Amino acid sequence: MIPRIDLAALEARDPDALATMAVAAREIGFATIYNTSITPVRMELVLAIYRAFFKLPEDLKASSNMAVTGSNRGWGAPGSEQVDPQANPDYKQVFDSGVSLAEGDPRLEQTFYARNIWPQQQAGFAEVIRAYYTDACAVAMQVLGGVAAAIDTPDDAFDGAFEVPMALLRGNYYPSRPAWAGAKDFGIATHTDYGCLTLLATDGSPGLEVRKRGGGWIPVSAPPGEFVINFGEMMELWSDGAVRATPHRVVGGAAERISAPLFFNPAHDTNVAPVGSGEVVLAGEHLARRYNETYLHLKIGS
Repeated sequence: MIPRIDLAALEARDPDALATMAVAAREIGFATIYNTSITPVRMELVLAIYRAFFKLPEDLKASSNMAVTGSNRGWGAPGSEQVDPQANPDYKQVFDSGVSLAEGDPRLEQTFYARNIWPQQQAGFAEVIRAYYTDACAVAMQVLGGVAAAIDTPDDAFDGAFEVPMALLRGNYYPSRPAWAGAKDFGIATHTDYGCLTLLATDGSPGLEVRKRGGGWIPVSAPPGEFVINFGEMMELWSDGAVRATPHRVVGGAAERISAPLFFNPAHDTNVAPVGSGEVVLAGEHLARRYNETYLHLKIGS
């Protein structure tokens, strides 16, 4: 069973909420949260903005195609990612954006701080998504504080690492499962997330499945205004295994599905090696390696 947590109670350090988060972090790797500052109406607007973009003709989306721009900003066409090398490229579409830095900031030349590429054919897209990005990052920071408390780490353990986060906001469009799809075709194949914390908003449609520790799959969903959270490989490393990164997938079904994950990651030069280990693992280098293995246009040697 996936734990469900009241974020306001977690922020108040309610013992039951902390105990539930401890189970989610240490044993399951997933939870759902509710009672955040982001309302269902607000979330439905964000998802509708993404849906309208994905419904545009392909030639109108092509101007923001990240395979052309060479960064992880903009539109990713079906088949542009392969999260599992044993499966075929994922048949979903995506749209990626991140932190907006001022012109002249030298970090703009780094992949994870690249300039956002906004579609010009859709009025209001950039304004809605930028505002949501800011507020979703704030919610993710609240969740991280609760996670720290739940695993007996100082509440502010992560605070200084997220002033300029490498947070990536993505819109996902999963069409109904194609008639041609076989055993190696997925909306997104089995994987663990690469980073720290994922804050996932969905339209409530089923599709996401979480792998059980003993085998098999658990379906998980959340209506607009509630969120699925899960932890990535970076957090498992950073916490020295106290927090678990759990494999998950979207096989796809009869209905289309829209989701909006925020991959909440610390600043590029954050050392995410276990505290006291004496090792140095820069967050940006960890992400770069994993992205180069996933985005087909970034694969080394391609």
